[in-house]
Amino acid sequence: MDYGVGNLASVWHALHALQFRCRISSEPATLSASDLLLLPGVGAFPAAMAALHRTGLVDYLRSEAHKGRPMIGICLGMQLLAESSTEQRTTPGLGLLPATVRALQAGAWHIGWNEIELEREDPLFGNEWAHSVYFNHSYVMDAQPQHRVFIARAGEQITAVVRNDNVVGIQFHPEKSQSTGRKLLHHVVGGLLRD
Repeated sequence: MDYGVGNLASVWHALHALQFRCRISSEPATLSASDLLLLPGVGAFPAAMAALHRTGLVDYLRSEAHKGRPMIGICLGMQLLAESSTEQRTTPGLGLLPATVRALQAGAWHIGWNEIELEREDPLFGNEWAHSVYFNHSYVMDAQPQHRVFIARAGEQITAVVRNDNVVGIQFHPEKSQSTGRKLLHHVVGGLLRD
């Protein structure tokens, strides 16, 4: 999804390398012809939500998710799936996950490689995941335990991957996480398309 906030090229290249056909668009008609919606994101939560409102995609995303359309949010895109964020000011999110977004403890920045740990088994991901992936964020999602699939640790427990039926959020950058990221992205996209 192109809403003016995100690392579209690197995500597109990663998906293309995995043999998935991709389109980049902000037009609902084009997006509706796709099997899965992917919401990337880089930057601040309020600006990203404003961009989604400006492009008219907020109601579209909510409607498609409620219809059962597979959807993936990456990094800030994952955080936008939450009910709200306190970044800069309290801002409502898409409300597709019963979760809130807050600053990491002590104003920390979580950047670089960190290991993810399986929190609960999910057939979408398999169970062989004790690998490092690449993070770059200073806000974290407080998600319900039943939705947390992976966590990471960086002075506190960080929600790394969440799932609520057809909606998946990935806090790290799978497109920058070499073979581990590509493997996870392949599992998630392929699994959601098969469900």
